[in-house]
Amino acid sequence: MPQVADFFEALTAQRPSLGQEWVSKAVHDSRLAEKDSLFVALKGDRVDGHNYVAQAFRNGARVALVQRDLGSDYNTIDLTLNEQLSEDNHHYPLCIRCENSLQALQDTARFWRRQLNLRVVGITGSVGKTTTKELIYEVLHKGYNTVKSEGNYNNEIGLPLTMIGLDRSHQYAVLEMGFYVPGEIAFLADLAQPQIGVLTTIGLVHAERAGSQEAIFEGKSELVQALPENGVAILNRDDPLVTKMAERTAAKVIFYGVHDAADLRASQIEGLGLQGVRFRMHYRSEDLDIQVPMVGKHSVYTALRATAVGLAAGMDWPQIIEGLQMGIHEIRLATARAENGATLLDDTYNASPDSTLAALNLLEEIPGRHIAVLGDMLELGPYEEQGHRMVGSRAAEIAQILVTVGERAKIIAASAAEAGLLKENIFVYANAEQALNYLRENMTSEDVVLVKGSRAMKMEEIVPQLEAKP
Repeated sequence: MPQVADFFEALTAQRPSLGQEWVSKAVHDSRLAEKDSLFVALKGDRVDGHNYVAQAFRNGARVALVQRDLGSDYNTIDLTLNEQLSEDNHHYPLCIRCENSLQALQDTARFWRRQLNLRVVGITGSVGKTTTKELIYEVLHKGYNTVKSEGNYNNEIGLPLTMIGLDRSHQYAVLEMGFYVPGEIAFLADLAQPQIGVLTTIGLVHAERAGSQEAIFEGKSELVQALPENGVAILNRDDPLVTKMAERTAAKVIFYGVHDAADLRASQIEGLGLQGVRFRMHYRSEDLDIQVPMVGKHSVYTALRATAVGLAAGMDWPQIIEGLQMGIHEIRLATARAENGATLLDDTYNASPDSTLAALNLLEEIPGRHIAVLGDMLELGPYEEQGHRMVGSRAAEIAQILVTVGERAKIIAASAAEAGLLKENIFVYANAEQALNYLRENMTSEDVVLVKGSRAMKMEEIVPQLEAKP
């Protein structure tokens, strides 16, 4: 963790002789501030963090980065006036005023990263970033002092907040890197300086913002382009666009997948429903039978990515396998039991074509009558119809009953009907409440019900209403 003096050196290129106190962590929510933490006051469209500096200090924050004058009630060093830490102003809590508090946070994170002797694993892709991050952490943690980014701290705010919490004892940091617009991952990679880059898939998610799948490819390629020559790019051999990224990097490439040309390959994959997945892993002359407690056959890819990182980190097989056994259920998929005994699969964090197809594949593995409750998938841009049609076609192969929610999801229903699902087994509703009423009246104890859709469709309200009450 940095010292207060590091902030001044990062922001002014001068290191004060005073102020050697440590900063324990960085937050931009005053409620999360704790003893000796840094509070970053950000001005948003709806909330201005400067109004919560006092609360952050009450919660124990040592320093606040601010970009406007808060008045004489606060001990402030104004860097816009070239002020420095001195005997006169060296007391806490302390405000450091700069031109832009977010940029100051980023500049400090960049400076602090360059003081540390650690390896960074950067992870990006359209689907599976968070589960991949979690399992890579579990594997690396078996051999190294490892830290990971928490929650959705994967953007220009969250990533530097995580980096401020790094300290000199850490050997590996596992950082998720999100993408919305070109240049974003290049910026994050400049902050974090990853030596290992992991690419999951290139799907259609965020196509509305990025413009096209090609733009998504270009944006996510920025991670492998940022890797040094002695770095490692871990690429999905089963995804043609990710495979193509091997041409964009100077780093060593490890391909993973089920493709015969993959360096790290899985075969004989057997989904065990909610009990996990079993498969055979092949690497060079090694063949290992693996079972991991992660739901869905697609979880094999998560296990392969974590294994590839472990191999790149020089870990041995017992350590890697032990880490895989710590495996996680899909972070954003929760299972529940309905009041009438039906099995509920709640995957309502968000939805894209790729993640919905993966959820449908899991539904297929679990015995019972399959009901797919699918809502609109947003932010698909020009791929909106294509993405919904793909899901509808697959739903027809798996679900005995299809319930759709929203205007766009009507495309799912139409595509399912074209693919052979009987129209009397397709129910189209405008909102989640109508779908909930259908399920209440028609769901049986033998059913397995998948609920999936973008947050705007309020699909997350369905499962709690159906759950067995304690």
